[in-house]
Amino acid sequence: MPDELQQQQSVLAIRLYGEFRKQLDAAPKGGRMMPYRWWSLPQPLSGLWMVYATQLDEYATDLANIINSLTHHVARLRAWSIVVEPLSADDKLAVAHEFVDDLGTVALGLPYAIKSRFTLAALALCHQANRAKDMEGWVDVLPDKRAFYLNDIDPHCQGWKAFRGFKLKVEPLAGRAFKADTADFRNAYNHGFSSRFLVGITAMMRRIVAKDGSVAYGYGGREPLQLAQIADLLSKERDLCYAAFEKFQALVVEQIEAIANFDASVPDGRPDI
Repeated sequence: MPDELQQQQSVLAIRLYGEFRKQLDAAPKGGRMMPYRWWSLPQPLSGLWMVYATQLDEYATDLANIINSLTHHVARLRAWSIVVEPLSADDKLAVAHEFVDDLGTVALGLPYAIKSRFTLAALALCHQANRAKDMEGWVDVLPDKRAFYLNDIDPHCQGWKAFRGFKLKVEPLAGRAFKADTADFRNAYNHGFSSRFLVGITAMMRRIVAKDGSVAYGYGGREPLQLAQIADLLSKERDLCYAAFEKFQALVVEQIEAIANFDASVPDGRPDI
């Protein structure tokens, strides 16, 4: 049987979650949902494009999923920010432990993940679609890297007119301002000690190395991240994701047109899928 303290914690958690759901349900619907299955490949489609078709279905669906998750997380953070405003420090700590720590940690990592997924999707799709532009010269070779940056994929993607617009919209995601305003949360969380949510000071002691190599230690401390602040920052990243997704769609439309033109220009006899 749960002891009295556990029962009190359960009652508090249930009450606070109920308040959260009221705020979430009452809030105006912010943002928008990214669409699914918005593309139209030629039918029948040559078997030459099986890899492209499979990757497009997987990557476009995953990008819609993760951007829609970010939209939902922004709404959840805003609702929780209203719930916690009148609470005591102890109750805020309970909310952080029970609900907000995981939500905030995942949400603050999403802009970085989305940027990487956009980059990988563009690389893979451009690489496959390049066959439609140079069938004889196309070689199935890509860099062997665990992570790609936008500049890494330029040689494989720059032949597509829509790529420049896509790159310009993806580049600002998870930029310097977001990194600074979140106290570099993602990097600190994975490789050190990150800021906390709602309550608690971190980085009380910092090691400072001067230009001459001398070392000093200073007292300081990072204030906890507040939910309204995080929601505001993530709404900007969310809107950047929307713009990048539209340019991703434009890139795919250009590629599908090239694929359709290629298939129409070759003799019959290629296997269809």
